[in-house]
Order: sequence, then C-alpha cells, then structure tokens
Amino acid sequence: MKEQEIKKTIKEGYTKIAKGGCSCNCGCGVSNEKISKDIGYSNEELKTPGNLGLGCGNPTALGMIKEGDIVLDLGSGAGFDAFLAAKKVGDKGKVIGVDMTEEMIKKARANATKYNYKNVEFKLGDIEKLPIEDNFVDVIISNCVINLAPNKDKVFKESFRVLKKGGKMFVSDIVLLGELTEEQKSDEGLLTGCVAGALQKEEYLQKIKNAGLKVKILGEDIDISKRQYEGINLESLKLEITK
Repeated sequence: MKEQEIKKTIKEGYTKIAKGGCSCNCGCGVSNEKISKDIGYSNEELKTPGNLGLGCGNPTALGMIKEGDIVLDLGSGAGFDAFLAAKKVGDKGKVIGVDMTEEMIKKARANATKYNYKNVEFKLGDIEKLPIEDNFVDVIISNCVINLAPNKDKVFKESFRVLKKGGKMFVSDIVLLGELTEEQKSDEGLLTGCVAGALQKEEYLQKIKNAGLKVKILGEDIDISKRQYEGINLESLKLEITK
C-alpha cells in the first residue's frame, strides 16, 4: 500500500472512531475505561475528557512535564493526553496537539471549549511535517501513533527539529517482536489498529538514533498482545528520547 493510501485509510478509520465508532485496538464491547486502566491510567486521570480508549500506554505518566513547559502531543486525537499534560504545565505553559484527522481536531477543540482548557491548542497537521517552529518544544508526548506513520524517519527528524536542545520525548508505541504474514500486513483493520504499520523493535529504535536522538527504554508491555491484539507477537514499548 502506498503512503497516501495508508494515510487515507487511517484518516477514514479514525474519523469513524471520532464519530463514536469502536476504538481501533480492542474488541467492541470493551469499555474505554477498561482499556485505559489496563495501559496505565489512574481512576483520577480517567475523569479527564477526551478518552476514546485508544493508546498503548500513558506517556504523561512517563513524562517529566513541569510547570511552564511547552508540550507537543503527536496524534492528539480527542485531546485526552493533551488535557492531562495541560494540568501539569499550568497557566504559564502550553500544550499543542497535532492530528491529521479533521474530526478528531474538531472533537478536541470542542472538549477544550466545554471544559475550559485555555492553555491547549489543537492543530490539523501531519506528524511527518509538523506545523511547529524549530527548537520550540520542551517535551513531546505520543501514545500509539508513530506506528501509524508510513515514514517514521520523517517523524523522528521532525521531532528533533522542533525540540529544544535537551528536550525530551516520552513515547508509548507498538513494535513487532515477530514477522507478520502478508495478509496481516495488508489488513486495513490491523493498519488502523496499530499493527500492520508497526516496525520490528530494533528497527524502530535505530530510526530514533538515526535522527540524532538518544533513546532509553523505560518499560515493555508484552501482555498487551493478549489483552488487545489476539496474541500477535508484539509489545508496547515505553521510551524516553532525548535531543
């Protein structure tokens, strides 16, 4: 599948989710709250708006986000992680969410207005070509999104560009621990479900280093394979990445 076809498929899938469809990486009938608890969110955090039951970790819990920081959320969806980060940066800080799906941006902006988040901004854009200026961001967070990008080299190079020197990324993402079948690689459900576009673990880590970033593994959730992915040989990788 070509890059533009991949992006079109992903946008269509996440547009459906934004409009109330089943989340991409779970069986329908499993609540968003149950999924989010399983991947590391507390009961208190789940009171925050924008939870669609997406993700494979809790990057805001990993991230050392301080008051006054500028935080960028790659693939911000309906705003859940961005709103959690907004509580940490306070009035002196700012959170920018970037998402390529119009319906998600619309939903996130509506949530920000409804719940009076004044230090959050949502921008329509591609994480392979971020609408952010150079050396602008203190912290980048991303939750199970980079695997969806056809060109992950561009994502990490763009992340390097927008991060301040010494800035950090806190990422939860799906990586493969074994080979997919050709049928799995071309499955649109597995593509939007964060599997078909995922890389092998070592290849993923190497792309981060190729972009000039340093990477440290904070955790590996192998059990997520059974909980959400029907036993496919993969894991959720929790990373701290530094410029």
